[in-house]
Amino acid sequence: MSEFLVKDGVKNLQKPGEKLVTTHCCYCGMQCGMHIRVNEKSGKVVGVEPRYDWPVTLGKMCPKGVTAYQTVNHKERILKPLIKKNGQFVESSWEEAYDLIEKNFKQLQAEHGKDAVGVFGGVSMTNEKCYLVGKYARVGLGTRFLDYNGRFCMSSAAGGLMKTLGVDRGSSLPLPEFEHTDCLFMAGSNTAECHPTMIQWLWKAKDKGAKLIVADPRETPTARVADVHLDLKPGSDSALANGIMHLLIEEGYVDEEYVNERCNNYEELKAMVKKFTPELTESITGVAKDKIIKAARIYGKSPRSIVAFCRGIEQQNKGVDNVTLYTSMALLRGQIGKFASGVATITGQGNGQGGREHGQKADALPGYRKIDNPEHVKYVAGVWGIKPEEMPKAGVSAYEMFDEIQNENIRAMHIMCSNPAVSAPNLDHIWSGLKKLEFLVVSDFFLSETAEFADVILPTTTWAEDEGTTTNLEGRVIRVRKVTEPLGEAKTDWEIMRDIAKRMGKGKFFNYENPRQIFEELRIASKGGKADYHGITWERIDKEDGVFWPCPSEDHPGTPTMFKEKFGTEDGKANLAAVDWAEPGETPTTEYPHILTTGRVVFHYLSGTQTRRVDFLMEQCPLPYIEIHPELASQYNISNKDKVLITSPRSNMTVEARITKAIRKDTVFIPYHWGKELAANQLTNPALDPVSRMPEFKVAAVKLEKV
Repeated sequence: MSEFLVKDGVKNLQKPGEKLVTTHCCYCGMQCGMHIRVNEKSGKVVGVEPRYDWPVTLGKMCPKGVTAYQTVNHKERILKPLIKKNGQFVESSWEEAYDLIEKNFKQLQAEHGKDAVGVFGGVSMTNEKCYLVGKYARVGLGTRFLDYNGRFCMSSAAGGLMKTLGVDRGSSLPLPEFEHTDCLFMAGSNTAECHPTMIQWLWKAKDKGAKLIVADPRETPTARVADVHLDLKPGSDSALANGIMHLLIEEGYVDEEYVNERCNNYEELKAMVKKFTPELTESITGVAKDKIIKAARIYGKSPRSIVAFCRGIEQQNKGVDNVTLYTSMALLRGQIGKFASGVATITGQGNGQGGREHGQKADALPGYRKIDNPEHVKYVAGVWGIKPEEMPKAGVSAYEMFDEIQNENIRAMHIMCSNPAVSAPNLDHIWSGLKKLEFLVVSDFFLSETAEFADVILPTTTWAEDEGTTTNLEGRVIRVRKVTEPLGEAKTDWEIMRDIAKRMGKGKFFNYENPRQIFEELRIASKGGKADYHGITWERIDKEDGVFWPCPSEDHPGTPTMFKEKFGTEDGKANLAAVDWAEPGETPTTEYPHILTTGRVVFHYLSGTQTRRVDFLMEQCPLPYIEIHPELASQYNISNKDKVLITSPRSNMTVEARITKAIRKDTVFIPYHWGKELAANQLTNPALDPVSRMPEFKVAAVKLEKV
């Protein structure tokens, strides 16, 4: 049992026979600070208390965080390895499960080559585990087919920030500075529901006079309190951002000195946005030109301003373009690198930031090195103890891995901490691929929809049963502490990868006894990279309540504010984006006349594997639904709570109607946290961004029918 720590004077909350363990929530990128109640006699988790001195959330917790502890000892936890025999899962020993995995992996690789086995990772794991996924795939299995569920979450943000700023860190400034800004421009983020504990910083800023601008097709709880709500058509963000920049230039709000000294491509950008007059922008986005002008003037006149965005602008076939354009807005105002100013992409998954930095992406190596760069390969190969020529080449993106299954290039797969049977688009294609695999291993602590397709299920630990680090949405590296012993025979993901690698004859590369050893190797592997953790130690994290990367040495203070003096590009200058608007991958037609967009609700998280097992959360939102504007509903004689059949070119599903004026008349909305016949991603479009390979979850053409 790890050390019990209580930092903010809440020992009076301890009950007789209980201890409090200081750690962080397992859900979104806020990584809220909390104390877990542990029964001293049984060692079991029994409750939670907020941590009031955690500087990011100050004791705030959302419904998911308050109930997160309930999944640890849940009755549906998988306690022993499961092997599918005659169509049914049967409990087995670890030895039998490992024997079967070794036999199948070795046989398929002998017959079809190393790439016959693919690895699909996830970013709700610690940095140590995410780092090891990349090494496990490339060294333990020798395969190039590796990617992760962050491809469906943060990949467009990463691609856009790399193009403009040269470094992908979620926020260029610490979250507490949001309180001191004068204007917050939020695009495609329903912060109040998706990151509830962040909303306090918006309220504090507004209390001090800050203005809030929200671009969203829906009048979400966030948009409802905005000074300007830009209710744009899904898929038109590029036009809106260009329209705002047109006005910033025309009305003299550009920080010319900053742009001339610190940015490239200004003349190209000016030429591109010249045509995006308020009239043209209105015609494309559907937003009244008066609102566009008002938003541009508020933003342009604000001495301090922040542009923040989320999946709404990123999960599109031009998500990278959207990110580069909204980032360019902040650059035109000269805001990045200054106090209470800058740009932030609000991380969805718990370790969405750290999990994409250290090598479980198809084209990336630890420290944000690139696998197509010989010097990067040489360095990481040296850390790992392999020859550079032994490093597999780049693989393909998460969705495209299922194309490779259909093409019989991937014959087996190991899926960890992910549920693509719910989270991927065009689910018929995903389900078909999972069935087609000759051998599937799934590591999970619940029987997810993906695990149901498995030949072997390996029981893993929850976040409370292991320790390590994660990186929150600011780029602050923090510590997650072990709270209780693993339930049943569950093993940690790093132990499972280590054990399978040994079975594959690569044990000498995986001699780890604890997560700390993995982190020490990660520090070396990231040294000199864009995401440099070399100066971060567990002791520093504990002492300083987290350390911001890049942190190249132990005497370096870390980097709470990015880009004060230069950007991460080769010449140190930011690259302004001169990008035209283009249609989404799918537009309404006579047959499919309406637009579907998807998103979260406050009571559930991602594919719902955890939250759908918490009684309180399910009571609040037991089923998905479709939001429809009253005028659109009247066309089909649909009333509140009627059943509606919604059909896209890919599939159909039936859900209950919620009639609301808080959505555009041409758009419908469905939350995506459910599986099988209730999975919204049956309908969504797999059109991929050409850079990030992000699918277009946020725009799909659909038709409606009252059932």
